[in-house]
Amino acid sequence: MIDRLLPLSGARRHRSTNKSHRLFARLSASMVAALLLLSASHANAQAEDDTAIERKDVTADDVAAALSDLEEPMYTPFIELYLLEESKALRKEMQNTRAELIEKVVDKELSVADKTMAYATDTVTYFFYLIAGATSVLVVFGWNSIRDMRNQLTSLAEKRVNELVVEYESRLKSIEEQLQQKSDIIHQNQAEIERTNEVHSLWLKASQETSQQNKIAAYDQILDLRPDDVEALSYKADAVLEMREPLWAISLCQRALKLAPDNGHAHYQLACAYAEIGRWEDAITTLQKAIDISEAYRDDASVDVSFEHLREHESFRALVFVDQDEQDADA
Repeated sequence: MIDRLLPLSGARRHRSTNKSHRLFARLSASMVAALLLLSASHANAQAEDDTAIERKDVTADDVAAALSDLEEPMYTPFIELYLLEESKALRKEMQNTRAELIEKVVDKELSVADKTMAYATDTVTYFFYLIAGATSVLVVFGWNSIRDMRNQLTSLAEKRVNELVVEYESRLKSIEEQLQQKSDIIHQNQAEIERTNEVHSLWLKASQETSQQNKIAAYDQILDLRPDDVEALSYKADAVLEMREPLWAISLCQRALKLAPDNGHAHYQLACAYAEIGRWEDAITTLQKAIDISEAYRDDASVDVSFEHLREHESFRALVFVDQDEQDADA
């Protein structure tokens, strides 16, 4: 486009130069003609001045008479027309020159815009060529390395993911085990609470029963819930003694003492059972253990019917009736 516009611009400049030359030629001719006219008019005026000086006695009547005697005008219409035509031509030439100047400016701006667009187009084209070349080089020389990098990254990512999966699985497993343990503890506590409530109700039931059989049945239920309940065993032995079953009571007391050797009530019931079957020395020894654990058993033994046959026994009296023997000795 620029190559097409450049010849047009040169032709326009050539035409403008020719017109300028013609304009200056006309201006020069007009100026020469005007100068000639001015010189002629100046010469006439000077001649008239000289004539007026020579004829100082000319009157107005003489001037009027001279004007009336004129056979042709004092000015030439052809010269005036020539000047008007030249002024009109000059005005047209100026307008044409202005239009040509505007056209040149527009052509210059179009030329600059075309050059700018061409430069931008070339720059973008070269940039894309550069990218294409770099891409080609990368494809030719770096494809294998990129594939290896991708494979390595994939393997590393899979390895890390597997490690995280294993770690989280172990954590979840430990959490599940802890939750299971806590759940088991909660269930055990709930079962223990229910069992405790049931045992408590059975103790209340046994304390309210008047029949020894019913008491034994309640104690058996407690032992079913808690086989190692020493209190239930010892109180069951007491109920058995009330039913005159000392051997059964001995078995229950010995079972209780295996579980709790320091249980005073079990020792006391065992002493009562020994006394029931006539094993006096065992009864006194076992009673001594019970009193060593709690002094309250001394008072219980002093009125218990199971020790009726031992009241006159010296060892029993020395063990149970300590204060009474001291009072008798003082008396």
